[in-house]
Amino acid sequence: MPIKTQSDLPAKSILEHENIFVMDEFRAMHQDIRPLRICILNLMPVKEDTELQLLRALSNTPLQVDVTFMKMSSHVSLNTSANHLNKFYHDFAELKDQKFDGMIITGAPVEQYAFEEVDYWEELVEVMDWTKDNVTSTLHICWGAQAGVYHHFGIQKEILPSKLFGVFEHKVSNRKIPLVRGFDDYFMAPHSRHTTVSAEQIHDCNHLRVLAESEEAGIFLCMTEGGRQIFVMGHPEYDRYTLHNEYMRDLNKGLEIELPVNYYPDNDHTKKPRLQWRSHSNNLYTNWLNYYVYQATPYDLYQK
Repeated sequence: MPIKTQSDLPAKSILEHENIFVMDEFRAMHQDIRPLRICILNLMPVKEDTELQLLRALSNTPLQVDVTFMKMSSHVSLNTSANHLNKFYHDFAELKDQKFDGMIITGAPVEQYAFEEVDYWEELVEVMDWTKDNVTSTLHICWGAQAGVYHHFGIQKEILPSKLFGVFEHKVSNRKIPLVRGFDDYFMAPHSRHTTVSAEQIHDCNHLRVLAESEEAGIFLCMTEGGRQIFVMGHPEYDRYTLHNEYMRDLNKGLEIELPVNYYPDNDHTKKPRLQWRSHSNNLYTNWLNYYVYQATPYDLYQK
């Protein structure tokens, strides 16, 4: 939340230089406040787990957030009950006449398919185009981020020789950008994917600014100017045991799977995994809500 001060307080200019939002008395007196409308397009198979993770991430702010869940009508979910979907989710057709302050497009376990082979791709493209005029800021996660940079900027994903799986170190590239305010120079974040996007192509794209990347995992965070579109290539919303559950699932299926790196103490999967990314995940979601949604969205979403 912003700090309210007298407009001529000497510390105000210093705080502003540090990218700390300071609101003077005049703006505070004339500010209207309402709940933020956030739409979550949940493409993950076990939707309840992702719901919990994202709602937990969005809760670390005093802002009031009104969440609406969206699903793809062109896809039948096999891992979440129809009763749950019918009760808590809306199709795009039901929401396309509405406007939202923010939107999250999640990852999906379809990364090894060409984008156009995904059964709901055309509908997703329609949603991504719709966000340009109907959402103040859209946060894309993992496969959702790869889909976003492909659709908006033509940057294709690449198949990795082996699954990128574990918790990796990343370096902040530009800490003057409010989205990474409060981040350490280096931070950890989880990844779980078979594909990547060329760091060179993202750096060369005039529309994108890289904010954090890893020598091992590649680009982690990039955005368009002003933060209308934000792309997170990993899974900062994951909880302590998400990677463990993925590992055990694949192991029990007899699939070839390596231990997630930098995750288990002594690389022993019987030991409690280390939670090393929660504080930076909280920072990321809080900064997104504050700087790119709350501070940027109009009070009247339907104003011309």
